[in-house]
Amino acid sequence: MWIIAGHLIVDAEHRDAFVDAHTDLVRRAREAPGCLDLAITADPVDPRRVNNYERWDSWESIEAWRAVAAAPDTGIDMIDGHVMAYEVATERSPF
Repeated sequence: MWIIAGHLIVDAEHRDAFVDAHTDLVRRAREAPGCLDLAITADPVDPRRVNNYERWDSWESIEAWRAVAAAPDTGIDMIDGHVMAYEVATERSPF
């Protein structure tokens, strides 16, 4: 399993438009083979931050999705960010 997680920084005045522009992409990704979860959300504390979270069953599924994802061209500049991919060896309930 793979998790891709992190955040992007955009101008606060454009953050909600950036998130909204990705609604269709999120919907389609969640229906893609191998996608276990995906979210692109506005951070509740930092008005410039967009949180990114993805969970996939394999790297092959990620690559297949990326070939057809067609991310929106928002025209909104990403000022900064940190998004990384993590290969998961095991999983268990945290509770």
